[in-house]
Amino acid sequence: MRTTQPILSVFLLFTFALTTQAKELEYKDQQPLRDIQQQISAKRIEHDIRKLVGFGTRHTLSETKSDTRGIGAARRWIKAEFDSISKDCGGCLKVYFQSQTIQGEKRIPDSTEVVSVIAVQTGSTDPNRYVMMSGDIDSRISDVMNFTDDSPGANDNASGVAGTLEAARILSKYKFSGSVVYAALAGEEQGLFGGKILAEAAQKQGWRLKAVLNNDMIGNISGINGVINNTTARIFAEGTRYTETDAQARNRRYTGGEVDSPSRNLARYIDLMADRYIPNLDTMVVYRLDRFGRGGHHRPFNDLGYPGVRIMETNEHYDRQHQDLRIENGVAYGDTIEGVNFEYAAKLTALNAVSLAGMAWAPSPPAEVSIKGAVQPSTTLSWAALDKKQNKQLAGYKIYWRYTDAPQWQYSKFVGDVTEYTLENVVIDNYFFGVASVSKEGFESPVVFPGAAGAFGE
Repeated sequence: MRTTQPILSVFLLFTFALTTQAKELEYKDQQPLRDIQQQISAKRIEHDIRKLVGFGTRHTLSETKSDTRGIGAARRWIKAEFDSISKDCGGCLKVYFQSQTIQGEKRIPDSTEVVSVIAVQTGSTDPNRYVMMSGDIDSRISDVMNFTDDSPGANDNASGVAGTLEAARILSKYKFSGSVVYAALAGEEQGLFGGKILAEAAQKQGWRLKAVLNNDMIGNISGINGVINNTTARIFAEGTRYTETDAQARNRRYTGGEVDSPSRNLARYIDLMADRYIPNLDTMVVYRLDRFGRGGHHRPFNDLGYPGVRIMETNEHYDRQHQDLRIENGVAYGDTIEGVNFEYAAKLTALNAVSLAGMAWAPSPPAEVSIKGAVQPSTTLSWAALDKKQNKQLAGYKIYWRYTDAPQWQYSKFVGDVTEYTLENVVIDNYFFGVASVSKEGFESPVVFPGAAGAFGE
């Protein structure tokens, strides 16, 4: 009996230590984020979806001269909406068309100008750091090359564009340290061209792009599986970065990082925002780039190494996707306005808005995060100091850790404005670790896993 008492005491002491550390996960509730969530309007989102549906078709190859029908009318209306939002905030948005002529592609055989609408809200202290929300302008029906028949695209993806416009309306009322991009991307159904064009431009211009939130179908709550649910959403996030080198892969084999890519930790950040600020919403982080055999506009950004995720409904209804408008055997097919739940679309829009705001108010994610502790009782993390001119709001850094099979971060410790810290008696082999930056107001960046596998870029 006397031999078990010391073991029990050590166990209780260790449990108390972890419990004490777990209290560090307590966060300062951010009233500005609650205010943003409450301002998102389902009525405005409904209006915008109906307007986009009213253009008849938004197929990439459709009419461009008409003011009432086709992709041309749709993109001009979207730009006018961004321009109006910018006027209301005193010109706080830089709004422009971004275009490139595409031809010789399977789904764009003839010369076609693919035109997206971009609005940028420039940050006050760190303007070259960006976070982005996007939706897709274009629509399609059963034949991906049919650009003349009606293609409402109410949920896929007027819902994503309407959400992006609504987020811009609300966030443009605030000033952020980093820049926020609102993108209505074209050419998605024909080959993700709008995303490719913007991703390549961001790379060429040297954007420090830290997060891409692609919204593709955020309005349907009734699934083909018979489930009706307005309380859940999915966040698709790839694992190992597509641009990983052979040397980085060899290192990752021994240090881990397969489930801690920047996209995965971006998804964890959004998941926490849902828990904290979006009533009656639980998000499911899906460890996959996208759905089986399908793609979305976050992929071109992932292809270039940028952190990006897809946010969407949980239960899809395939009778309402990529379908000719028709009724067969009493079943209605087609992506019409009747398949959209506007309150649900508003809920997912609010999730985007608070996530964008939280990251834009926070300091930049830490860079050059490294870790050591092999054959030692403690773990030491280090990172590069953030630029104080760009990050005037910086209070310091917070170390996070979790068991290797845990989906979310479990423990944390704020360590102040330092560039190295040792967690005493926390063994490196038993956990995954990361570092976030924290503002004086309590806004945090996403967590950065050590090494190339988890880096958000410089």
